[in-house]
Amino acid sequence: MKKKALAIVLASTMVAGVVAGCGSAASAPASAPAASTEAAAASTEAAAATTEAAASDDDWASKIKFTASSYNEAAPDWSEYDKLISEIRTDTDLEDREAKMHQAEDMLMATGAVLPLYYYNDLYLEKEGFSGDFATVFGTKYFMYAKKDGKAVDKMHINLASEPDHLDPALNSSVDGAALAANSFVGLYTYDADGKVVPALADGDPEISDDNLTYTVKMKKDLKWSDGSTLNANDIIYSWQRAADPKTASDYAYLFDVFAKNDDGTPVCSAPDDNTVTFTLTAPCPYIMSLLAFPVFMPVQKAAVEAADPDGSNPGAWASEAGFVSNGAYTLKSWKHNESMVYVKNPNFYDADNVSVDELDFMLSADDTAILAAYQSGDLDYADTVPNGEIQNLKDKPDFHVIPNMGTYYVGFNVNSKMFDGKTVDQANAMRRAISLLIDRQYIIDTIGQTEQQAATSFIPAGMSDGHGGVFKENDSDYTFPVDDGYYKDLSADQEGNTAKAIELLKSAGFKFDDNNQLSADTPLHINYLTNQGTGHEGIAQAIQQDLSAVGITMDISVEDWQTFLNDRKQGNFDVAREGWLADYDDPINMLEMWTSDSGNNDCQFGVDPSAKK
Repeated sequence: MKKKALAIVLASTMVAGVVAGCGSAASAPASAPAASTEAAAASTEAAAATTEAAASDDDWASKIKFTASSYNEAAPDWSEYDKLISEIRTDTDLEDREAKMHQAEDMLMATGAVLPLYYYNDLYLEKEGFSGDFATVFGTKYFMYAKKDGKAVDKMHINLASEPDHLDPALNSSVDGAALAANSFVGLYTYDADGKVVPALADGDPEISDDNLTYTVKMKKDLKWSDGSTLNANDIIYSWQRAADPKTASDYAYLFDVFAKNDDGTPVCSAPDDNTVTFTLTAPCPYIMSLLAFPVFMPVQKAAVEAADPDGSNPGAWASEAGFVSNGAYTLKSWKHNESMVYVKNPNFYDADNVSVDELDFMLSADDTAILAAYQSGDLDYADTVPNGEIQNLKDKPDFHVIPNMGTYYVGFNVNSKMFDGKTVDQANAMRRAISLLIDRQYIIDTIGQTEQQAATSFIPAGMSDGHGGVFKENDSDYTFPVDDGYYKDLSADQEGNTAKAIELLKSAGFKFDDNNQLSADTPLHINYLTNQGTGHEGIAQAIQQDLSAVGITMDISVEDWQTFLNDRKQGNFDVAREGWLADYDDPINMLEMWTSDSGNNDCQFGVDPSAKK
């Protein structure tokens, strides 16, 4: 099926007036007279009509109709999106699959709840003479093969971030945590310095059935955990089933949805013998090899997990202090929380003979000024952040590096936020899209990012594969993006036009403006913006604050430490927050399935009833 044709089909299946979700008699007080109910319904219809009229220049979004959720009149019902993602996972027609992924992104962007700013690249400082360490475009960094002036290194001093949220690879969902996992655990496959998936615990490539559904992986013999005990295929099966189990509460449990399921809901995977892993998929999966190299697919030792958490109430307890059992290049020797971590070489790692750094010493800090001072004084060899004000001074030096990433820095709105109280779902969507139009992304790149990032006009990043040999973010005969090669123009490209559209959208959502295009005091709009520490993140927040003030929108900025920030976003304890997503693998589904209502990475709370979380 062609993508444009699918758009029409999907839009028609979603059409259901906002009135049905927000203005029904069932939602009126029991004692309300009929005339009052009819008036409320008429008012809702008028609001919907105004919203649609205002969308004449935002036509693509107005064609995607949302009903309100059963628990919040301003939040979209998300069941159609969940259904669409489920269909994508099992679609064997790759052109049809791509068309459905475009439709999923259309739906996502029409809500305005995901507000892309720019596509990532990665800057870091590394002392001259170091080589051999590498990073993937997904942001995962590998230090075990680093050398200094071509020779092995006793210690490498590194800063990636502040205190990690989780070290259990099944529970981690942060980029810094993935790097720690990649250096202390390893799965059947891993990445090499060229970004290719290569065997790790696996003894070669998998054997694949003719229908591309059943995989058989032979493992290397005589594998061991860091404590010297035997590691075999049974450990892989235990770890996968544990990560997929809802009781574990892995944010990435949904990645196992590509597996066929047993009657009890567990993934279809088994260990026919100690050196063989077999598993079955629901449909051919073009990115399955990348999944097998991803942290949530790495093994953890059953005995260690269960000893630390006998009743299953704290799944990550076993890896909350130094000394836990792992199977990668390093083991965690010491951990001074919020200060430092020391990893030492694991002699039982399958590739220990080629590990060229004996010890990794991590400075745990998000204070990029202190991090730069430590780097310049010689206390750090590698710093993964640079103060915003120092980039221009450093970017031409030989130890300053910028490498490609595949991901998007964006702003996320909590669709259940009280800032949308009293609005219809279309009005809430219009509010968010209006705010997006008012932000000057190029200014943020030029003055804060400063490393030639690309302004984002879509959530799925530029350069990502379409899953069958092409690039997703390109117009072609089957699909054309609504505006150029995205969903809107940046403010820098059309300040007058964007501002006019934004004001019309806000008017359609019930806001009033004076003759100077300033919000009326009768209908103020205030935003509480949440970010984590870092001069770049805070600078971006301040730039957004300034942009929105141009039409009278006010904004407060709150700054939290990394762990608190991660958990507040996950729990929906925010109105608007800075967000970022580096792809886990090169397929658009990775940027889309994170927004299903049951995903642990669904910070915007799509399809999530807040009362059900209490």
